[in-house]
Amino acid sequence: MTAAIEALRMDRIVKAYGPTVALDGASISVRSGETHALLGENGAGKSTTVKLLSGLIRPNSGSIRIFGDEVHLNRPTDAHHHGVQTAFQEISLVRDLTVAENLLLPNAPTGIAGLLRRRHGEALVREHLERLDLGGINPRAEVGTLDLPQRQKIEIARAVFRHPRVLLLDEPTSALSGRDIDWLGGLIERLKADGVTTIFISHRMAEVRLFCDRLTVLRNGKDVGSGEVSEINDDEVIRMIIGRSLTATFPPKPPVKPRDPAAVPVLSGQGLATDGKLSDAGFDLMPGEILGIAGLQGMGQQDLFQALFGVIPLTAGEIRVDGRPVTLASPQDAIRANIGISLVPEDRKTEGLFLRLDGKFNVSLPVLDRFSRAGFIDGKAEKAAVAEVLDQVEVHPRAIHTPSGAFSGGNQQKIAIAKWLVAGSRTLLMFDPTRGVDVGTKHQLYVMMRSFVEAGGSVLFYSTEIAELVNLCDRVLVMYGGRFVDELEGEAIEEERIMHGALGGLTGRAREVAA
Repeated sequence: MTAAIEALRMDRIVKAYGPTVALDGASISVRSGETHALLGENGAGKSTTVKLLSGLIRPNSGSIRIFGDEVHLNRPTDAHHHGVQTAFQEISLVRDLTVAENLLLPNAPTGIAGLLRRRHGEALVREHLERLDLGGINPRAEVGTLDLPQRQKIEIARAVFRHPRVLLLDEPTSALSGRDIDWLGGLIERLKADGVTTIFISHRMAEVRLFCDRLTVLRNGKDVGSGEVSEINDDEVIRMIIGRSLTATFPPKPPVKPRDPAAVPVLSGQGLATDGKLSDAGFDLMPGEILGIAGLQGMGQQDLFQALFGVIPLTAGEIRVDGRPVTLASPQDAIRANIGISLVPEDRKTEGLFLRLDGKFNVSLPVLDRFSRAGFIDGKAEKAAVAEVLDQVEVHPRAIHTPSGAFSGGNQQKIAIAKWLVAGSRTLLMFDPTRGVDVGTKHQLYVMMRSFVEAGGSVLFYSTEIAELVNLCDRVLVMYGGRFVDELEGEAIEEERIMHGALGGLTGRAREVAA
């Protein structure tokens, strides 16, 4: 390959943060006009690569060439000058500004005396959104009022608005599902037709195969393999990513047992409704069970999880724990010992952790009073308890005294789960917990979930990946229009059946409702 047809070449890049080496001589070559996947475990060096190409950090050594020219990306404006734009996984939009204001930053149109031409700017943004099939999003809407998938699409739209030559998509589908992923695929095809080179960072091989021409795998800061996507099978990719063969992605499910009619649900809801999208939803979560919740975006699943954790109020219905009616007016009500409900939220960075604070603080926070002695914290007991659960979830002990934001996304998720293990939770509400997590860490989380229920706990589990629901769950409830329309168990848990119900097909419970 000659440099003339390369959009990007990174040669022997080294980037260290003190004793931690994030990139250790990595080299990456991306052809002009292709969609190139960058794969690897959390902590392999992908995020560091994105930051280097975005001008947020500088390498210790090595060179970067863009369309044949060696460049020094000392700040984001340098990256923009060379045609590099990034849509970040950890969304960089300003929540208190409107969609239009975010897209126009920092170059909003101005008129006489430098005054902003607001209407003209909003018109430009509206036209751009319509071109990207996002006409349903109001340019005047505050970003903070949008849900996570909409914010992710606006993050991508902003990068495209700036006319990139090289577009970095950092885990763009981690907050998307179903039709939104189809939307992204169509956008990538249009950009390719316009000659844009796209670097696609992802953990989802199905989407890599749909969107990408070639791939490069990073492991421990080094490039360990590149090639045509069509010529490398999934097993080879997994071996490159984790350095070994993953014999089974999912732990084996126990055989289906006849339900004990005398068994009492550990958590149940009848006729649950909120001011949002939840309407007349009912379910029973049994002890020792992983109960899956399936549904397309916006069908009420988020309201359900938040209501069960006391984040939002119910307008109708009743929640029961061990058969007893309970009122959950706040997360504190859900966490207390005789209820024992905990939530692993959709967005771990803004809802699950204090990223600037260390792992000990994050893990012990929900039950800090447990370590209180005469008004003082017993630091030794607190540290011992945190160290025990960090070992259980396979996070390095340095997390005790290191800010959680310094860890990879997968390790952050494990820290977010660890705090509920310290709390002694009996019921885990897990809302898309593997979003943005690599294949190796996903496997660890799957094993952790199965171990949790085998020890007597229960899991209510929502996922945007149907394969997870099929292979992990003992039962699956399918949600449509704010209520459950189908219930699947055993061999009936199939992708086609789940999608049929999720798209509004009348099966199972839906037939009963319709009758």
